[in-house]
Amino acid sequence: MNTGMWTVFAAGGSFAVAALFGFWLLPFLKKIHFGQTIRDEGPKWHNSKQGTPIMGGFMFILSSLAVGSACVLLYHAFGMAETPLMTAKIFAGMFMAAAFGAIGFIDDYIKAVKKRNLGLTAVQKLILQFVVAIAYLVTVMLFGGKTETFIPFVGMVDVGLFYYPLAAILIVGIVNAVNLTDGIDGLDGSVTFFISIFFMLIAGYAGRMGVSIISAALAGGCLGFLIWNFHPAKVFMGDTGSLYLGGFVCALAFALDMPLMLILLGLVYICEMFSVILQVLYFKATKGKRLFKMSPIHHHFEMSGWSEVKIVVLFSVFTIICGSLAFIMVVNGHYRLLSFGG
Repeated sequence: MNTGMWTVFAAGGSFAVAALFGFWLLPFLKKIHFGQTIRDEGPKWHNSKQGTPIMGGFMFILSSLAVGSACVLLYHAFGMAETPLMTAKIFAGMFMAAAFGAIGFIDDYIKAVKKRNLGLTAVQKLILQFVVAIAYLVTVMLFGGKTETFIPFVGMVDVGLFYYPLAAILIVGIVNAVNLTDGIDGLDGSVTFFISIFFMLIAGYAGRMGVSIISAALAGGCLGFLIWNFHPAKVFMGDTGSLYLGGFVCALAFALDMPLMLILLGLVYICEMFSVILQVLYFKATKGKRLFKMSPIHHHFEMSGWSEVKIVVLFSVFTIICGSLAFIMVVNGHYRLLSFGG
């Protein structure tokens, strides 16, 4: 069988599972009253979203994990197994994503059942997130993972023991950046869909079919979820979904030995995160003035009169441009995949 067909099966199967799962999940979430509590300081027109079911992220969590892992295992069963290190990166990465999703579930549960909109405290989240990131990095290390990474236009650099704390900080930072991107209908799912597509293309070009397969599964799951989440959203992914997506895109980047590629491919995420940081710093420095009308930055565009659909389209096009640049860099050798990765 053509190896490229496995990505088609993974994407199509994950899309079908996510889309069809919604027919059961939405009524269930409504039945148990797992609805969103809208923040008082948010845009006033978001008040109409009060009570919209959360934890819809289970749609793409179930589909990407089940279909992605099944397709990888079948791919291996047909005699196309990869190195033990690469296999470990794939499955440890998916477990890491699931663990981040579990943290998000706890957060969503507190919001929905305890009626505390902020959920877990920031310190509680960070501790749990670093535990998950460190567990993933230790697992990869035990299977022979290296401390080298490729820096574009510089070359391969071995950062030694500094690799692990820096990698943990990068993972936790990206996961929270993805979480901040989830603020309007369809935004996080759309941006992550395109990022997954480009990871799939890069992995396929490099011959790392296991990574290409799970990237396709994530893309299909996001697309199936968007049927229910695109404006006007019938369900939100919640922190359950957004933290899972953050963990998964990090898993893809590390499986390809290109963690720094997250800075380019995930530039939308990073802009969202830094808009919050800059807003807070500027507010404190100027004793009450605001740099943006509201942060994260998608709310600034909302407050400027942009529709949610227009913002999603703009951010998605921006991600496509970043993804195209990333793919061109890989093809032209400016961003090589390291040989030890499998």
